[in-house]
Parts: sequence; C-alpha cells; structure tokens
Amino acid sequence: QVQLVESGGGLVQAGGSLRLSCAASGRTFSRYTMGWFRQAPGKAREFVAAISWSDGSTSYAESVKGRSTISRDNAKAMVHLQMNSLKPEDTAVYYCACRPPGYYSGSFYPDEYRYWGQGTQVTVSS
Repeated sequence: QVQLVESGGGLVQAGGSLRLSCAASGRTFSRYTMGWFRQAPGKAREFVAAISWSDGSTSYAESVKGRSTISRDNAKAMVHLQMNSLKPEDTAVYYCACRPPGYYSGSFYPDEYRYWGQGTQVTVSS
C-alpha cells in the first residue's frame, strides 16, 4: 500500500509558476514510476507528466512540454512538478499517482496507475 499526499497548489496569475509536490509513504518508493495527472471541471482526467523509477526518464503531455519539469527525490520519497508560464487552461485539480512496482515507464492512461493522491487545486487567473 502506498499513500500519496500532494501539496503546492494555489491561485496564480497567468504567466506565473507553481511547484507541486507529492510525498509518498512506503519503503520502496524508488521502485515506483510516478506520474502527474489533472482534471478540470467537466473533463476527463488527463496525463501531465511521468518519471521512471529505473533511469529517471521523463515524459510530458504536449500541452505542458517545455513549460513543466517533473523530478523525484528517492531519498525523501517525493516527486515534484515545476510548472512555469502557466495559462488559464492549466486550471485543474492535479493528482499524483504511481504505477505498480516494477513498471519502468510512465503511461498516459490513468487506469495503469495503482495509487492516487487526493489532489491539489491549481487555479490560473487571466
């Protein structure tokens, strides 16, 4: 069982930055591929970014590529999402998630992640 707790959301003006963090429980955090998803009102949950446990390789949605950076600190069992040049369309609840242990790569599909946090609200004003 893994518990994930997100933090760092808030209200920011367009063009601003936020750094989301996700704290994970569990002794084998370093073996989990981690991801960030977001869900806006009335929309499906969508992939944002992922980072592999094995080599730290990353993947991003086209909508955030070049503006966001995912990183992880295995010693602290944390994963971060740095978001820059925020746009109003980035407004959503952001969720941290992890795949079952041993999966090397991230996935665009929410169903392929086993554990989820409760989410943190990001609101970008125009």
